[in-house]
Amino acid sequence: MRNPYEVLGVAPADTSAEIQSAYRKLAKKLHPDLNPGDKTAEEKFKEVAGAYDLLSDAEKRKRFDNGEIDASGTERPQHQYYRDFASSDQGHPYADMGGFGDFMDSDDAFAELLRRGQRGRANRRGQDMHYHLPIDFVESITGANKRLTLPDGSTLDVKIPPGMVDGQTLRLKGKGAPGAGKSGPGDALIEVEVLPDRRFTREGDDISLELPISLSEAVLGGRIRVPTPTGDVTMSVPKGSNTGTTLRLKGKGAPHRGGGHGDQFVKLKMVLPKASDPELEAFVSNWSKGKEFNPREDRMS
Repeated sequence: MRNPYEVLGVAPADTSAEIQSAYRKLAKKLHPDLNPGDKTAEEKFKEVAGAYDLLSDAEKRKRFDNGEIDASGTERPQHQYYRDFASSDQGHPYADMGGFGDFMDSDDAFAELLRRGQRGRANRRGQDMHYHLPIDFVESITGANKRLTLPDGSTLDVKIPPGMVDGQTLRLKGKGAPGAGKSGPGDALIEVEVLPDRRFTREGDDISLELPISLSEAVLGGRIRVPTPTGDVTMSVPKGSNTGTTLRLKGKGAPHRGGGHGDQFVKLKMVLPKASDPELEAFVSNWSKGKEFNPREDRMS
């Protein structure tokens, strides 16, 4: 397995924030959900996720930097040897207390300290595991059920609650690394990335949408279909609407923490046909009031 710093393209001196930023860029590029059927991208994603899992954990990163574990998180041979030697029960004089059997005295405070350390190692909670999950903008508003592909090829089902924001972290209890002895497993910490949407933008719990309308709809008004995160709805365009006219769809935004929803704001943009229309040109040429109207007069004075 390659050096995790090389996999992420970072240096050992880089901060945790710099490492996280490098990981997010690579994960967004290589995630299996964004590269369906691409086995090469999937294998690279597993490698990147494994490297980030090690370097995002301060204790693991320190042990790797000190040469105590390798890039896969496995104890290096010399450490494994001493651990197995100390834990052997084949009559070795130090077996019961991890290599300190000859120094034990029931009244010795040092002996009690070693006993506590021995018990702590035997019952240790599993490590928390860190993952990255991209979701669509609409999924962040409505919620979704997602399946996360883990570095080892296994999967984890994740329920995305409605109203998630970019960078928010979900904690799945007991879905991390297994613990030792009587202690339970760690948790899975899943950082959610909300992918940009070409239609919607979000500000707080409100969302916005720019919607093209025709000249006829702008002048005469009418009923038009408007996309929302929960599906299309019908909205009335008032007569005489301009580019920049903003209408509100109440309750079509993101969920409020205490209940209810924000609103969706629809900003109208009048668009003329791409091809020239002789009939329209003739009308405008003969439209005297249109020639008299100067839309820049109030704005530029």
